[in-house]
Amino acid sequence: MTKTKTTKRFAAILLTLAMAFGMFSMIGATSVSAATDKVSLYSLNPTFSKYGGTSFEAYIQTNDSASNQEVYVHYNYMDSMDWQDAKAEYVTTLNDGSKIWKANFSSWNTKFAIKFVADGREYWDNNNGNDYTRNDILGVAPVTSERLGYQLYGNKFQINAVLQNYAYQKNVYVRYTTDGWNSYNDQALGYDKTNENGTETWTTTLNLPSNMDYSKFEYAICYQVNGTEFWADNFGANYDAYYYIHH
Repeated sequence: MTKTKTTKRFAAILLTLAMAFGMFSMIGATSVSAATDKVSLYSLNPTFSKYGGTSFEAYIQTNDSASNQEVYVHYNYMDSMDWQDAKAEYVTTLNDGSKIWKANFSSWNTKFAIKFVADGREYWDNNNGNDYTRNDILGVAPVTSERLGYQLYGNKFQINAVLQNYAYQKNVYVRYTTDGWNSYNDQALGYDKTNENGTETWTTTLNLPSNMDYSKFEYAICYQVNGTEFWADNFGANYDAYYYIHH
């Protein structure tokens, strides 16, 4: 009987240790798991494309007060190659206190996720386990200007806005200048399509003056919805005639 009781007590101790170790493992995993309230893809745009390869600039939003922050795009250049990290650089701080970072990377198949390291703790935004692709132009940003392959045809300049569908009733317009903001014009965008992720694309074509100085052309996009205005203005720098996909 004594031997049996000792055996049962020993088994109970082992079971307790195993449960404690399992709980510790779960806690450890939680500290480095995805936390989309900490980091999110803000927007994505291709900058260069040739022979099947594409270069991208990814903007990332972080919400954390950590003193030491590092942001990376974790991407796959080709299916047969190892995943790599492209470190992002700080861009600006938004009105709500969140930070915007930008990373540049190149890929053939365009699969990537976002890694955020804050005071040594690691967080991920991997699009709910699906990874991001080149079709994910808009992350959490309210609106962005989409880079197109050929936006300028003669004196016609096409502008596409990709925006969150916050409500059915909305207004979208572009504010642009052809003389370095000595004057400006507003032109409405019209609905074009609803994208797979539920965002919408709105578009318009500007008729610019012939023989104009394109170094003085800039624009920004305004999205009005639910009594609020959201601006896509390249984080205060505005967009220009060279904001397109280079080949």
